[in-house]
Amino acid sequence: MSVQSLDTEVAPLRIGEVARRAGVTTRTLRYWEECGLVKPTDHLYSGERRYLPTELERVAHIRELQELLGLTLAEIRIVLESEDAIDRARSARRAGASRTRRLALIDDAIEAHARLIERMEDRLARIAAFRDEWLERGERMRARSAELRAESDALR
Repeated sequence: MSVQSLDTEVAPLRIGEVARRAGVTTRTLRYWEECGLVKPTDHLYSGERRYLPTELERVAHIRELQELLGLTLAEIRIVLESEDAIDRARSARRAGASRTRRLALIDDAIEAHARLIERMEDRLARIAAFRDEWLERGERMRARSAELRAESDALR
């Protein structure tokens, strides 16, 4: 998954430009906005959405999570929430936030991280069960094949 170079752009990008660079449709971006996965920087008077280059990176990240890991949008939301919580805690530290505020943000990040790990464990368990079922089917097919071969050999 690659996104065209952002260079040192700081001007907001139009939705069509983000879609083109990220290899998605504008409808996909609107849907992801409805789901809370991406957020335009602003809307023009005409209603057109504009995005900062960081949102382009987020869109590329979402696509990577879909394509590489096969995550659903609900699972991607959990990943993004965890990453956002960590970013908020880092930003608060850099901004010199109070110890109480930083602790609250770190606790939020820990909770988001735990939800992500729980979701991954569930997915891994489902994948393992699916694999085990197919291994068992393969064993049954091999056993049936051996039976049929034995019957054929007996008839000769």
